[in-house]
Formats: sequence, structure tokens, C-alpha cells
Amino acid sequence: MSAPAGGSTAKLKLALAATAGIAVLELAGGVRAGSLALMSDAAHVTMDVVALAIALAAAVAAKKPATQRQTYGFARYEILAALANGGLLLGITVVIVVEAVKRLIHPQLPAGGIMVAVAAIGLAVNVAVGWSLSRDHHREDLNVRAAMLHIGGDALGAVAVIAGGIVIGLTGAGWLDPALSLFVAAIILAGVAAVVRNAASVLLESAPDHAAVPAVRARIGSVGGVVGVHDLHVWTIGARNHALSAHVVLDDRKLSEASAILRSIDAAMRDDFAISHVTVQFECESCDPDTTIVCTQVGSASG
Repeated sequence: MSAPAGGSTAKLKLALAATAGIAVLELAGGVRAGSLALMSDAAHVTMDVVALAIALAAAVAAKKPATQRQTYGFARYEILAALANGGLLLGITVVIVVEAVKRLIHPQLPAGGIMVAVAAIGLAVNVAVGWSLSRDHHREDLNVRAAMLHIGGDALGAVAVIAGGIVIGLTGAGWLDPALSLFVAAIILAGVAAVVRNAASVLLESAPDHAAVPAVRARIGSVGGVVGVHDLHVWTIGARNHALSAHVVLDDRKLSEASAILRSIDAAMRDDFAISHVTVQFECESCDPDTTIVCTQVGSASG
């Protein structure tokens, strides 16, 4: 996985600090106002703080060289952290839902004015950070784009709390606070489900969605000189770090021609499927006694 450029990394650090500040502010404001919705949104924002921290930690881990034991490097630190994050947030969400049900049965009237003020500050910070990231010349960086999505979700939660606080202040509808907290809990659960699903897919070494095996097989088969592909495997090492191994059957060719085919396959996998680690074993359909031909008996091929 390539690390973000220096400029985008600085922007992500700013987004992380600002988002962490929002989480602390909303938690304190929620306790002061007695608003479960505000505390729930603080948990939602905390999820995004952890997600941003994981992205930055993964960028640092990706720079660590591979070792004789971790031969692929340390990119999967991000996956392990994401699973831990998902488990923690799932537990927090259960607590939120249980408390929300209690408050629906026995409503409590929170301070709507504090809810609106705190959520409005959070929304303003989200807008400022989002605007800063959108102006970044590294905005095509996937880490930056992911951060913008997280911030957009935080802004949605803040808008919901602001609207709820206004209604509570005007009508005294205390039931709206736990109802909003259930809405935020649903957002958190959707995020946790996506995190766990993606992490499980990586650990199960599933082919990434953008590099389905039939499409990869067809693309390799379209390279001149290739007459077959088998034992094809595509998997994900870490975020945006994909690998491929395959046995590729060639017609009889000279060694120099086979090397050119290998370069073509490697370029096609990088350009079309963002697969950066390509391992190919060549085979041929028939083996004549000619040392100028690249030829490996299919029956004795390993893998």
C-alpha cells in the first residue's frame, strides 16, 4: 500500500485532531445537556476518529520494510485494528440502544439549547475540515477521499441533533432525544458492518471487487502469446495492496519473448486492476528439445 503524499498526510492529521476535538466536545455537551442523542453522536464521531487513526497508522506501517517473518510487510495491521474498532463500537452501540429504550419508556427532557449549540460547533468544524480537504491537490488520494466520507457522515449526524434540539426546545418532546440516538446507532451499525465485512474479506483472501477472477483471467488471456491461464489467485494484502499469482500457458517462445510477455502482463495488472504484486509461472503446451524455448512440463509444475 502506498503511503499518502506528505501534503495529504498533513491534511489527514488535521482532520484527525479536529474530529477528536468534536468527539470530546459532544460527549461533554451530551453529559451536560443530558442528551443521549448528543452522546450517541459522540460515539459515531469516535468511530471516525479511529478510522482516520487507522488510515494514518497504516500509512506508517506500510513504510516498514518486510522481514524474514513478515514477508509481505505490515499492511494487515490496519485490518486487525479495524476489527478491534468494530468490536468496540458494537459494544458501545448496544449500550446506546439499551439506554435509548429506557428513555423511550421513561422520557427525560434534555437541554435543547445546549444540544443545538454543541452540534452546531461540530457541524462548523466538519464543514471547515471538509472544505480544506476538498481544496487539497492530493484529494484524489484514497485516504483523503475516505476522510471526506467520514466527515460527511459526521455532518449528517450533527444536522440531525441540531434539528432534534430545536424541536425539543420548542415542544418539550423528550422522546425525540432517544429516537435520535437510535438513528445515530443505526448509522454506527452500518459503518461497523462495512468495516467487519471488508476486514473479513481480506482475511479470507477474497478477490477484491474491482479485480474479479474472470475479468483478470480474460485480461491475461488477451496478451499476445498467452494460450491459457490456470491456478489463478487474486487477494488483498492490505488496503489498496493487492497480489496475484498464476500459471500462464504460452505457445513455444524464446526466453526474450517470454520476458516481454511477463512485462505486458505485469503492466496490464497494474493499470487495469491496481494489482501491484504479480507472480507468474510460465508453462507451454508442448516441449520440444530446444533450449531456446521457455518450456516447463505441465505435469511437473508446482502449485
